[in-house]
Amino acid sequence: MKSTAHIDPQAPIAPTVLMPGDPLRAKFIAENYLEDAKQFNSVRNMLGFTGTYQGTPVSVMGSGMGIPSISLYAWELIHVFDCKRLIRIGTCGALQEGINLYDVVIAQAACSNSAFMDQYNLPGTYAPIGSYRLIEAVRELAKSKGVTSHVGNILSSDTFYNADPTFNDRWKKMGIMAIEMETAGLYATAAEAGAEALGIFTVSDSIVTGAVTTPAERQTAFTQMMELALSLAGI
Repeated sequence: MKSTAHIDPQAPIAPTVLMPGDPLRAKFIAENYLEDAKQFNSVRNMLGFTGTYQGTPVSVMGSGMGIPSISLYAWELIHVFDCKRLIRIGTCGALQEGINLYDVVIAQAACSNSAFMDQYNLPGTYAPIGSYRLIEAVRELAKSKGVTSHVGNILSSDTFYNADPTFNDRWKKMGIMAIEMETAGLYATAAEAGAEALGIFTVSDSIVTGAVTTPAERQTAFTQMMELALSLAGI
């Protein structure tokens, strides 16, 4: 069986992989939502599991924090292990009025202040976008379940604690819905390889109002979003 310095599979990896940042969140999903789940990776404690959800094979694996980490794992999952569909699941901070705690944000596109795109040496500015097929599917699924969702542009920031006090306001002015730290790298990695990718998030805090969720509330809200993502494995 193929392996890399970061993924040493002890079980098969499915064509669809959900990627939460926290590897313990991957373990939670496997234990509570996947049937016949088997752990396929433990290298560097970046846990990965494969099982079935509603009869469809699906894997879930931690991505770590930031564009360098998720893009490394995404590249290997696609190029070495032939994965076809990577879905980033996590939390985000809302940057617009009307996007509330527990809402679901679906990343149509992902801006970034990262230099990650420089490697492609493109003759212009690249706009990383998600798979429209997956966006449309999860949006309709959210509607059917009565889940409030927002589709649009997000920011994948390299800085969690930013020294520039105008940073958030300038992105807000451009209509950016929310901030997280990984999706732009995932979208670019998948696009270059011809794979599908999508980022789906639960709003855990509002940068506009200062409202925040408790850990228990985040777990409940995350579960709702995660179930939407799991359903995409069967489309």
